[in-house]
Amino acid sequence: MSVSIKSPAEITLMRESCRLISEVFAELEKMVEPGITTKDIDREGERLIREKGCIPNFLNYNGYPASICVSVNDEVVHGIPNKHRKLKEGDIVSLDGGLIYRGYHSDMARTVPVGYIASDARKLIDVTKQAFFEGIKMAKPGNHLYDISEAIDDYVTPFGYGIVKDLVGHGIGTRLHEDPQIPNFKQKKRGIRLEPGMTLAIEPMINMGGWEVVWLDDDWTVVTQDGSLSAHYENTILITEGDPEILTLKM
Repeated sequence: MSVSIKSPAEITLMRESCRLISEVFAELEKMVEPGITTKDIDREGERLIREKGCIPNFLNYNGYPASICVSVNDEVVHGIPNKHRKLKEGDIVSLDGGLIYRGYHSDMARTVPVGYIASDARKLIDVTKQAFFEGIKMAKPGNHLYDISEAIDDYVTPFGYGIVKDLVGHGIGTRLHEDPQIPNFKQKKRGIRLEPGMTLAIEPMINMGGWEVVWLDDDWTVVTQDGSLSAHYENTILITEGDPEILTLKM
């Protein structure tokens, strides 16, 4: 496994790539309301990315047919946008996407409520988001990669939720998916030692029920096996000399 350490010049490009996708997501989140189609969100996402002079990195990635993954309710990730799929009050929708800026990738995800949602759905979204922040408390030089995984697991498990095991976070840079893979659940090993200059996409995917998932016949959409709701929260981060820098968190 070869984990790239980004130079100061590369980090500058990564920061800009991540800043731009966070601006796109700020607009997409505003769009989420009853009646809008998942294709509407994808179409606007691609338009905004290209308007910034960038390339949507999900589009045609291993054959994926859209720029923004739009996953509704029990869909964990990689939902394919559809012009006939309208969001309705009470749904939760996960948006996942990224872009390429001057050869450097960004990646982020958010789960957003559609209108008024049930309290248990809101709690799932909130816990999934906080799981990310608990994880990155360990994202410091000298710590090990799987310290992040353990921190996420330790936070989520007491809620009785299922942590998806078939999908993990990843390194990111000149490619969307680089080494290392970053599980959201405890590992027997400690993993590599974290070093300044590493850029990582940390992304808890948490199910209200069991952790098991299945792939639909489109070979992309991942759903919970038991039909329970799922939430997703992701940022691209930079390991620094001190606390991690969250590159996709627009202030």
